[in-house]
Amino acid sequence: MKTRVKVRVPATTANMGPGFDCLGMALDIWNTVEVKVGALGFEITGHGHDSLPQDSTNLIHRSIVRIFDELDKAVPEFHLTCHNDIHLTGGLGSSSAALVGGLVAGNSLCDGAIPEDDLLQIASEIEGHPDNVTPALLGGFQIAVKRHGRVIAAAVPTPDDLAAVLFVPNVAMPTSEARGILKPEVSRADAVYNIGRAALLVRAFATGDLAYLEAATDDRLHQPQRQSIFFPMKNLFRAAMDAGALGVFLSGAGSAVLALTRDREYTIGYEMADAAAKSGLDGEIIVTKPSQQGANIVEFS
Repeated sequence: MKTRVKVRVPATTANMGPGFDCLGMALDIWNTVEVKVGALGFEITGHGHDSLPQDSTNLIHRSIVRIFDELDKAVPEFHLTCHNDIHLTGGLGSSSAALVGGLVAGNSLCDGAIPEDDLLQIASEIEGHPDNVTPALLGGFQIAVKRHGRVIAAAVPTPDDLAAVLFVPNVAMPTSEARGILKPEVSRADAVYNIGRAALLVRAFATGDLAYLEAATDDRLHQPQRQSIFFPMKNLFRAAMDAGALGVFLSGAGSAVLALTRDREYTIGYEMADAAAKSGLDGEIIVTKPSQQGANIVEFS
């Protein structure tokens, strides 16, 4: 068994407009998790340093323990050091990053005894849906669906020159609240609307032909309902498109808004921030890009 491991795990954006609970993409924003066996302790820096639990109830800690339990191994004492560049409760996959980071770190300590696909199944079971954990683990743009209780993941090529411009409000939108307002049933017309656009979105990424990305990122299943608890959303969407974005959507359950573009990144960011300010909303602009790499081990001994 290893005695030290350091893991990086990316932020993720899920749904991507029409792909509710089945489409997700890794972003070039990273958390790091370092585990040292033989000592007890917990340290968090970055986002959540003053709010996340620093004990055995922390999701990273619980995910490491889950690996040892899966392998029927005794859980050793360990010290956790975490640095979080991923915003919390903003729709950027912070919980999935914690979960996947812990699973990958624990599995590395156990010499990679659990295959990657089984790690994905465990992560999806814990998270409840696979759209964030799949790209967090595997990287890239992923389609994730369940069949007979198991997740099937399929990667979609991502254009090399694509940028992601995020407006991350300083007001959190807890996933439980954002999911709780969704309708339990949808009309056939709305289902067809989203199916067609999800297919168009995958085609746009796979071919690099982004001409129809505005239509491909539209949605009727979750964003209209979430507008009721995030009033500036449409203003941010319009500001991004008017500034030259190719497509725009609520990242995950929100509150971050993500615009896709090949150029004018900072203009798009400025215009989204300006639209937010006019709606009485403050926040941060982040210019990043899709990441082809998922969770990865950067150091071990």
